[in-house]
Amino acid sequence: MIRALREWARRHTERSRYSPVGVAFHWIMAFLVLFQLGWGYYTSWIPAGGDKLYAYQVHSAVGLPILLLALARFAWRLLIPGPMNDADTQGWQSQFAYAIHYVFYIAFFGLPLTGWAMWSATAEPGPLYLAGVVPWPQLPFDQLSLEQSWRIMQAAETIHFWLVITLLIVIPLHVGAALKHHFWDRHDVLRGMLPEIPDAEDPRAAPQHRPREPRIPNEKAAG
Repeated sequence: MIRALREWARRHTERSRYSPVGVAFHWIMAFLVLFQLGWGYYTSWIPAGGDKLYAYQVHSAVGLPILLLALARFAWRLLIPGPMNDADTQGWQSQFAYAIHYVFYIAFFGLPLTGWAMWSATAEPGPLYLAGVVPWPQLPFDQLSLEQSWRIMQAAETIHFWLVITLLIVIPLHVGAALKHHFWDRHDVLRGMLPEIPDAEDPRAAPQHRPREPRIPNEKAAG
């Protein structure tokens, strides 16, 4: 099965494209992370009460799938390497891009885990649900003293805050680099992560195959 998956993915990576699974991971996680950043900012302005608790429940319901998607995406990248594209050259820009990817993974794992810890360290905040549907267990902090729970809460909140700040820095860098490669360098980095467009529908792409010529019936067939 693994060999078949790699063969299927190679059909895309040989054309400097990510596999459809890799493309789906990227854009679904991008949407969820951007939603979380906006929703988290919105939640911080809600006064304490039932509305704020509900907002935190929504925040956690979206955050937990990011943790599972990060695990699945990391496993997929180990199984199916990404393509070689125009930007994969020796130099500081490539090394910087790889470092940014590692920072993203740290945030993808660290933010849901610290959010999970904060929720579990709070005195009876209510149950957790994955995507708002599947029950999710709390971390075993119920046997700790109030002081220990408060220390965990503070540490998790501090890490969570700085990971959010980190994302607010690296996301514009990542987007800016992708646009620079696409429009300035004319590299294929961004195109490899977008849904594939057939040549006939893409005015920017040179055709990679010749259109089929109309079939002319021979005399025998005509008679």
